[in-house]
Amino acid sequence: MKRRKFVHLGAMGIGTLAHWNTSYAAKIKDEKPAWLHQIIRQNDQDFPRYEALRITNQNHPYVGGFRDGDDIPNPQTTGYYVLKVACAVISPESSFYQSTSLVEKGIQATNCLLKMQHADGTIDLLSTNFHSPPDTAFSVEKLSVAYALLQKNNQGDRYSSMMKPLETFLKRCGESLVVGGIHTPNHRWVVSGALAKLYQIWPDPRYKARAEQWLQENMDQDPDGQYTEKSAGIYSAIINKALIAVHQAFNKPTLLDVVRKNLEMTLFYVHPNMEVVTDASNRQDKGGVNMFENYYYGYRYLALKDKNPRFAAMCRLIEKAYFPRIGTHIENFLDEPFLWQELPSGDNIPTHYVKSFPYSGLVRIRRENWDATLLVSNPNFLTFHHGNAILQGLRLAASFFGKGQFQSNDIKQVGNTWILQQKLDGPYFQPHTKDQIDPSGDWEKMPRGNRKQSEIQYLETIIKLEETKGGLLVDIDMKGTDGVPVSLELIFRGDGRFEGVIPSGKENNAYLLKEGEGKYSLGEDSIHFGPGRAEHKAIHLRGGLPFAQAPSVYITGYTPFTHQLFIRQ
Repeated sequence: MKRRKFVHLGAMGIGTLAHWNTSYAAKIKDEKPAWLHQIIRQNDQDFPRYEALRITNQNHPYVGGFRDGDDIPNPQTTGYYVLKVACAVISPESSFYQSTSLVEKGIQATNCLLKMQHADGTIDLLSTNFHSPPDTAFSVEKLSVAYALLQKNNQGDRYSSMMKPLETFLKRCGESLVVGGIHTPNHRWVVSGALAKLYQIWPDPRYKARAEQWLQENMDQDPDGQYTEKSAGIYSAIINKALIAVHQAFNKPTLLDVVRKNLEMTLFYVHPNMEVVTDASNRQDKGGVNMFENYYYGYRYLALKDKNPRFAAMCRLIEKAYFPRIGTHIENFLDEPFLWQELPSGDNIPTHYVKSFPYSGLVRIRRENWDATLLVSNPNFLTFHHGNAILQGLRLAASFFGKGQFQSNDIKQVGNTWILQQKLDGPYFQPHTKDQIDPSGDWEKMPRGNRKQSEIQYLETIIKLEETKGGLLVDIDMKGTDGVPVSLELIFRGDGRFEGVIPSGKENNAYLLKEGEGKYSLGEDSIHFGPGRAEHKAIHLRGGLPFAQAPSVYITGYTPFTHQLFIRQ
């Protein structure tokens, strides 16, 4: 049953509502799919871990609440416990179904949330944000669904004592969200999604009006399908879920088109080991290891709504790769029986392609079990994955006036070749003319830009990348000023095993490839690279980025530096 209809039923008499709730509970017990039963059992298994974080000292101001892993009491961990309690006690498949002792703990945690909440209705994210409307919205997005689940199953007022403080908390949150501000682009849509969730329970016109105020700024989606922050590992999936919530509450089908476009793009952001391509992100997930569980809800929702076989295939891949992670959406699965349907059959996601995303500054190449990402405006201009063997960055630096870290501002395609380039100059500066000299001798008052240049040195780098059997060829041509030390750096991930390299004598995890071919293996997967060249041991050059604190191999030389590197499975 849809939430809007439920709110209408909520205006009926108590007896009618109790009868409807009883029917609802019986209905969902019969219809829940086996995979949801598994997620409910998984939710049960989390409670012992939370018990270790519970604040039990009766003299503690946040008794009944929860600490995080750093021993800091906080509303996020506490709120997530409340959510887990709600999901357990309303589910007949749970070993905690209708558990009065768990409900009592849930009441204590909810009362603690009220203590953690500020008078303006906001909560803190203690690692960075205080009196934060956006972080309040993140909590509302989940706790509003927890409230709705308790409300739907509140026969005999079984959960009223938990619902009352939760209602107070959520309505106070709502007061903050109808006036509160944001920090980042995605916060606009997260706040709008939270207001939509509140509106489905309590249709306060202010909730809708405030969401509309944010929505009138228009969606920040580029032609590639990505959002402003390009945060494929975190915020893009969060935005998708928020926009679906806004559509569900306010009937905004055009927002689903925005979500579809992002999800279609994201099908090409899949590494063979089911990690997300995060290298183009502008946020904290940049270059990090992230999975697709946060995308699962959006893919499943639209796979079912549109009968989209590719989205369904993506759901199956996520389930196969890391099923337990999709439990992060348990409240939505319980609240939306629409999601219980069988996924459409057929089709698969793209696994053999070359595709450019110019607005995100990357090119994706995938050939079944290996893939590569070419990047602009990024010193890690290439990554290469073969299963779990991962080259997480290829970097190039020269000790050229403290600014020789290679980074290309664009990428060009010529036939089957992709070209990156950089031009640098290193001038010296002549004395100021007499009329430009500051009487006090203050250097800052005699701008270097006004001085004539001399002895100008130049360094031009052109890198051409093209596909070869099982991988890539990387042609490097660096020339201009002669005799400049150069360091080509291959940064790997994990605790794999190297062959063909020698210790650099600098860092414990840094090696030189002096000649021939190198190999990096992790489990059954491996990456071959070479040929080697080690004309010096200056692997960390002035002006270059610091050591990546990861297993790394270096190829070194001097300008003019011409080298063809192969990287293959």
